[in-house]
Order: sequence, then C-alpha cells, then structure tokens
Amino acid sequence: MKQFDKLSVRDLMARCRVGVTAAERSKPQDILVTVTVWADLSRACRSDRLVDSVDYKRIKLDVLGELERKPFRLIERVAQRVADIALRDPRVERVNVVVQKPGALRHARCSEVEIERSRGKAAE
Repeated sequence: MKQFDKLSVRDLMARCRVGVTAAERSKPQDILVTVTVWADLSRACRSDRLVDSVDYKRIKLDVLGELERKPFRLIERVAQRVADIALRDPRVERVNVVVQKPGALRHARCSEVEIERSRGKAAE
C-alpha cells in the first residue's frame, strides 16, 4: 500500500453567507475551514520546488473565492465544495475538511461538520 504525506491549511477564515433561513444568508458570517490533504510529497521534499507539491495557496484562494461568491444553506455543503476544490489537484488522493460556524448555537462555541473524501469519490 502506498503511503501519503499530509498537508494542511488550518483555521482559514472565510466570509460566507450560510444558513437555513434567508435572514442567516442575508449577510456574510465568519466561518473557519481546515483542509487536510494526503498526497505523495516525496518529489517536492527532494526538489524543493512548488511545482512538485500541492499548492496550498492555490487551494486557499480557490476556497475563499468559492465561499465568498455564493450562498449555502448547510455547512455540510460548504465542506463538500471545499473537498471538491482540493481534489482538483491530481496529486491529492484524500481530503479531510472541517467547517466551523462560530455562534451558530446559543451556549456553544460553534457548530462543526467534518467530512473525508477520496479521489474518484468527489460529489458533484
């Protein structure tokens, strides 16, 4: 079995219109996104060249662009879109996404969803 390395972008803050009600979606809210990808990074480890690695800045920019562009009802859908973006890179074999929505529930720091997807199993 092939082993993969892990690369993460943690606690990426995005301004996103997300919520079940129209009122929640009427204005952007802060959400936190953590994206962890598994890929073979051995070539990048040897070459010290970005072209041989997964470009986490590109993932960050694509995620922010997507989340700030359109409204969502569920953080589950937000997580799936982030996973789809990460899996665009053919080196990424697996992705784990955690989406936190601070202040979504009274008496709780945040609501959170965590999903994991693998190559060939990305949702539309």
